[in-house]
Amino acid sequence: MQLVNSFMQRLVIRYPIIQAPMAGGGDTPELVAAVCEAGALGFIGAAYLTPTQIGEVSRAVRARTSRSFGINLFAPMPASIEVGELRLALETVAPFYAELGLPAPTPSTISTAQCVPFDEQLTAALASGASAFSFTFGILQTNAIDAIKARGMFLIGTATTVQEAVALQKAGVDAVVAQGSEAGGHRGTFMGDFEGAMVGTMALVPQVADAVKIPVIASGGIMDGRGIAAALALGASAAQMGTAFLSCDEAGIPVAYKKRILEAGEHETRLTKAFSGRPARGIVNRFMTEVDHPGTSHTILPFPIQNALTRPLRIAAGKQDRAEYLSLWAGQGVRMARRQSGGALVAKLATETEETLRRLMDYNLASPPW
Repeated sequence: MQLVNSFMQRLVIRYPIIQAPMAGGGDTPELVAAVCEAGALGFIGAAYLTPTQIGEVSRAVRARTSRSFGINLFAPMPASIEVGELRLALETVAPFYAELGLPAPTPSTISTAQCVPFDEQLTAALASGASAFSFTFGILQTNAIDAIKARGMFLIGTATTVQEAVALQKAGVDAVVAQGSEAGGHRGTFMGDFEGAMVGTMALVPQVADAVKIPVIASGGIMDGRGIAAALALGASAAQMGTAFLSCDEAGIPVAYKKRILEAGEHETRLTKAFSGRPARGIVNRFMTEVDHPGTSHTILPFPIQNALTRPLRIAAGKQDRAEYLSLWAGQGVRMARRQSGGALVAKLATETEETLRRLMDYNLASPPW
C-alpha cells in the first residue's frame, strides 16, 4: 500500500510524516537529514539561531541530503518588563544558578542572550535552501509572507483553535498545523487565552479540516503508526511529531533528557511558564515545580525574556546531566518513545501506519458478527 496525497507530492516526500522543528538543538543536521533521507520531512528549528548559525546548519543538512527539508521560526513577540519584575525574577533563579556553580544572574544575563531580530533570521532562512517554511506564535507580517512565497517555499502556520486556523488561511499560508493540547513544547496559541485553546488533537483536527480548504497537519500525542493513521482518518494530510524524534540517536539533547523521555509516563507532563515565560508542555521536574507552582510567589518574566534568563542555567545543567534543571519538553504520548536512529524510526512509523490501515480495511462491514 502506498499513501499519496497532494501535500506529499508538493513537498516530494514518501510518507505523511513530519519531524517537528525543535528549537534549542534537538533537531541536529544529522537528525533532519536522516529523516529526509528516509522519506519524511525533517525540519530545522531555527528560532534561537543567529543568521550565521542558520546558514551553517542549513549547509550541514544539505551536505547530507538532497531531499526536501523545512525551516521554522517564531513569529516576532515584543516583550517588556519593569525593573521590579526583573529584580524579583533574578532572585528567583539565583539559587539554582548557585547550585550549578554559575555566577549570580544579572540584568546583563538577559541583555546578552536576547533573541536575534526576526528580519535577520528571515533573510538567512530564505537563503537556506529549505523547501518549506513554518512558523508559530502568531501570524507573520504580509511582507514576510510575500518574501517567503516569492522564494517558492511552502508556508505552514500553527493553530491551536479553528479560529486561528481560519485566520492563518486568510493570511495566505499553504497548510496549517493543528496543535492539540497533548503536544510537547510551546503552545502556538495567539488568539484568545491559552486555557481556552487547550483542545485535544482528536477533537481539533477534524474541526480544523472542516473549516479550512488547505492541508491540515495533525500534531500532539502522535508517537507511532496508529496515531498517524488516526490523524489521516480525521482529515489530516500528514502528522507532525516531536517527542518521538527526541529519543533518536541523532537528537541533540542531553543524555539526561533522553533518559527521562524513555522513563516517563503520560501522567508526568504538564504546562509551565517556568523556563521560557510562555506555556509549554514538559516532563515535571524540580525547577518546574518550585518556580511555577500554585501558591508560589516567584516572578516569571514574559517570553522571550524568561527564556534568556534561564538559558545559562539550562546549558550548564545539560553539560552536567542534571535533568532537574532542564526544560524537558515532551508530549503526553511520551510513554511510547523509542530509542533508535531517525531513519529507522521513519521506516518503523511507515510500516506501522500501513499495517494499521490494512487492519482497518480487513473489517467486513457487509457481514457484522451480530
